[in-house]
Formats: sequence, structure tokens, C-alpha cells
Amino acid sequence: MKTILILLTALLLQGCLYFNDRGVSHRYYNGCKEYYDSMGIYHKECDENLVEYKTVTDGVKKGVKKSVETSRELFE
Repeated sequence: MKTILILLTALLLQGCLYFNDRGVSHRYYNGCKEYYDSMGIYHKECDENLVEYKTVTDGVKKGVKKSVETSRELFE
């Protein structure tokens, strides 16, 4: 049942979600605004994504670290 719901959601949203340089968004392009202010400092303002790649990779690292710790406890 869970698999069917995931597949159904993916089919319904296949034209609405895009993978860009920073993550998964509802826009095809990043939509970042890059500019230098009057002091010469570079700024980059980007729209929020639905999912950021950094968030995903941090979560995976935490999960791997946790699984390694629990496997060590099991074998000790």
C-alpha cells in the first residue's frame, strides 16, 4: 500500500518538481539574484527549495554514523 501511494504521488507530481543545482524545487531554474552592493561585497539571494541537497546529505551522514554506532554496540 505504501509503495502504491509513493508511486501515485510521483506520477501526479512528475511535471511539478525539478532537480536544480541546490536541491529539488518547483521551478526549473534556481532563480538566484547575484549582485555586488555599493561596498563591493558579493551577495547571492536564492529562492527556497522544497529540499536542499545539503539537508539530505547531512541527514544521510547522521544516519550512517548512528548505524555504525549501533553495529559497534551489537558486536561488543
